[in-house]
Amino acid sequence: MATAQVSQAPSISPLAIRERIGTISTAEIVSILKGEIIGLHIKQAFSIEVAEEINANFLRNPGRRERKDGVPGQYIGASHYRKDAAAYFAESENARPFVDALFGRLVDPVRGLFDALKRELRNQGIELRLAHSEHGQANVCRALWWSGTGMYALEPHDDVAQVLCAGNDYEISAVANNTVVALNFYPSMPEEGGNLRIWSHKPTVTDRKSQGVETTGYPYSTDYLKAVPCHDFQLKAGDIALIDGGFIHGVTRQSGNGKRRLLLNSFFGFARPDLVLWWT
Repeated sequence: MATAQVSQAPSISPLAIRERIGTISTAEIVSILKGEIIGLHIKQAFSIEVAEEINANFLRNPGRRERKDGVPGQYIGASHYRKDAAAYFAESENARPFVDALFGRLVDPVRGLFDALKRELRNQGIELRLAHSEHGQANVCRALWWSGTGMYALEPHDDVAQVLCAGNDYEISAVANNTVVALNFYPSMPEEGGNLRIWSHKPTVTDRKSQGVETTGYPYSTDYLKAVPCHDFQLKAGDIALIDGGFIHGVTRQSGNGKRRLLLNSFFGFARPDLVLWWT
């Protein structure tokens, strides 16, 4: 006799989250890398003057492009999402001068964090470097703003599926077996909305298959998440947020007036016990 398939409710995983004001520490970043905490929100982590200059550089940057992969928004830089390694690294090389132009004469806060973490990990016998291939090297970050107009400016998704399915020609695929960390710097935020929302659910391959997002992790339906607890990071310009990107997360609707929600984004994680890779 045939057995009816039972739709399984999403499993709930607790969210270990830290939020505070001040300077980010490399020890906290390592805690996220190792899965000891799920989310970290540092308020007033870099100066408003730096934030405003980066925002101005984004608005006048000739490298600004519209996304054409079904995820509405504008960006500067390169994304590995739905690209093979050759296309991604070629895009990274072409975008490098435009990414550099985001900072102009400023001290780049993303590279500053990257360099501090590199020193910390080196003391533990771990190498940290940008992902690369024979086609080129990843950029240190990308700049983007989400322009979705529905309930979410960026719909609920996870970051692991796109890494797991990136392909054998990517060295980043190995990171999917560990914690894929998403790092966001916020140079500009709207007066209302634009919160980073994270749900207490880290989907498995089976979960993704059931939702039809096996290779992309995007988007999960609100029905699927309706019984799952969530946490909102209330973000301001000058903040930094890091999360375990394996947990479903999204961006809440933002006000249409005033400042836009601009972030500088990178991903990183362990490819091997002695190697952490960084990419966009």
